[in-house]
Amino acid sequence: MNFPRFRPLQTGALALLLLPLASATPLAEAPPKKAKTTVALPVQGAQPDPQVIAQFGLLNSPTLQRFIDEKGMQMGRASDRPADVKGFTIVDSPIINAFATPDGHVYFTRGIMAYFNNEAQFSGVLGHEIGHITARHGQKQQTRSTIANGAILLGSILSKRVASLAQPASQVVGLGLLKYGRDDENESDQLGVKYSSKIGYDPASMADFFLTLQRTQQSSGAATIPTFLSSHPNSADRYQNVKKMAVQAEQQAGRQLAVNRDQYLRLIDGLAYGDNPREGYVEGGVFYHPDLKFRFPIPAGWKSQNSPSQFQMAEPNGKAVIVLVPAGGGSLDAAAEALAKQLNLQSPQASRTTINSFPAIAIQGDQIGQDQQGQQGVTARTLTYLIQDGQSIYALVGLTAPSTFDTYAPQFQRTAQGFARLTEASKLNRQPERIRIKTAKAGQTLASALAANGVPSARREEMAILNGMQLSDKLTTGQLFKVVGQ
Repeated sequence: MNFPRFRPLQTGALALLLLPLASATPLAEAPPKKAKTTVALPVQGAQPDPQVIAQFGLLNSPTLQRFIDEKGMQMGRASDRPADVKGFTIVDSPIINAFATPDGHVYFTRGIMAYFNNEAQFSGVLGHEIGHITARHGQKQQTRSTIANGAILLGSILSKRVASLAQPASQVVGLGLLKYGRDDENESDQLGVKYSSKIGYDPASMADFFLTLQRTQQSSGAATIPTFLSSHPNSADRYQNVKKMAVQAEQQAGRQLAVNRDQYLRLIDGLAYGDNPREGYVEGGVFYHPDLKFRFPIPAGWKSQNSPSQFQMAEPNGKAVIVLVPAGGGSLDAAAEALAKQLNLQSPQASRTTINSFPAIAIQGDQIGQDQQGQQGVTARTLTYLIQDGQSIYALVGLTAPSTFDTYAPQFQRTAQGFARLTEASKLNRQPERIRIKTAKAGQTLASALAANGVPSARREEMAILNGMQLSDKLTTGQLFKVVGQ
């Protein structure tokens, strides 16, 4: 093991530079917001929570943002508590999800927008989320949980021990959303039907969308697993209940309620689908970041998770983690001191080095904290590399238990020493896949229409789920449908 020779890390007063690593307050611990002035109507354009945007990113689509603002405002005015509904935002995440925060803001991911197949499905889910706001489910839950800091990977793949050891690095890894009980979900379903039909949409489409979500969860070919079902627990009778309520709502409306399939599909034509490789992607055991122009290897067999704030790799049995985070600008020394303080390292040792022409500092040290029994002591050991690329500094934080450090330190080292400039044109020029809307010809089934548009057989079931259809379904002449391509 060719480890660098370490020297004691000098400490001193300095500004904390590693904002994304540990100084970003977890949403579960965020200070209470100042009370907002109560208004009679929803506040159009109310600002989203910066921590939600830091986690997911903001979708750059004025057309879709206008759409959600218009429908959200309309539904907010028709709701039982218009003043509680504050704003609407589409975030740039491939995860299939929609959620409402206790402050009255509704968020949709671009992932869920891609899977809707008409305006009525969107409206049903929008009504469901506004229902959580107007029924004040989030405020009731806040004493027990809010948008939490539990890591997507660290909370599920890593062991509980390592997850607790890596707490400073996990604070912004993922968002665990408010989880509601069956009574709250049923009430929001009821309100979703009520609000959707009030603004003229067929609420039965919300039940149909539940089936699409279930298919994405069951299919290994789906692009991403829907978080919506984990934060909104499903039940076998939920589909039937919503269908029954929808029939009653349409009878009360006294008219046929809108679905607006073609209008919606044209609206999402060109929407990014799945992970956006411009923000980093994994291929062949390597993480590539085209926009930042670097690459590094991932330990063989490790799981990985990318987000706007960091990239993390986890040993599959939960024994070690490596997290890549931006460490601000300034000097390497200042960044190293800030990192050591934020990780609460005891007597950290540091060494200057060079990694593929990039100036770097390696830090080894023991993290001090409380163990699961509440005892103060050494809870993790780290081998961390800070790497300077021009005005940017990146930290590759490797954490494991002290007893397994000798096992995983070489992997921490190999990952960091593989950090290099990305120069391959095929990797640098990688673009996201996008939803493309096509028109069916006479006599086509969905399967034959997909084949005619170049969709490989291995992805046709995925495309069927995306369209909310079966491959054997017959399409009418001129019917619109989705495919995915560059």
